[in-house]
Amino acid sequence: MQKSINKFILFLITAAVLVGVDQWSKYEAMTKLGRSDAYPLIKNVLYFWYSENAGAAFGILQGKHIFFFIITIAVLIGILYLLFKLPNDRHYLPLLFCGSLIFAGAIGNFIDRVVRNYVVDFIYFKPVNFPIFNFADICVTVGTFLLFLCLTFIYKEAELEFYKK
Repeated sequence: MQKSINKFILFLITAAVLVGVDQWSKYEAMTKLGRSDAYPLIKNVLYFWYSENAGAAFGILQGKHIFFFIITIAVLIGILYLLFKLPNDRHYLPLLFCGSLIFAGAIGNFIDRVVRNYVVDFIYFKPVNFPIFNFADICVTVGTFLLFLCLTFIYKEAELEFYKK
């Protein structure tokens, strides 16, 4: 029982810190960047550039707030369900961390959608003309990528059978 509580505390602390960093960085972007021109961190590579996004990456699904609410809630419930199923074993800490990253990113952007009706984006990577993004997007992307690596290279199928029970 104690290990189970520790797992949830670790998950919640990690997610809370990441959401805090996300919301703080968006606040800083809103107050310091506002509607000004892009601010180069590394000229021709990385910029801070304030943007309000009512859709998803590449501007798709603009204004589809109900869709994003439903998808986000489904993802959050799915992560929490898998967290409850996750064995209390150090071997599964990478999965716990991946879940924390994805959960935090989803919560960070969800807060924006509920409070502002748009997501605050402010990081622009110019060499590939990638859409402007934020810390929550980084959490979701890194968490998903690490999850893919874990499921491909670390865990054998038998080690994931606990999800079927």
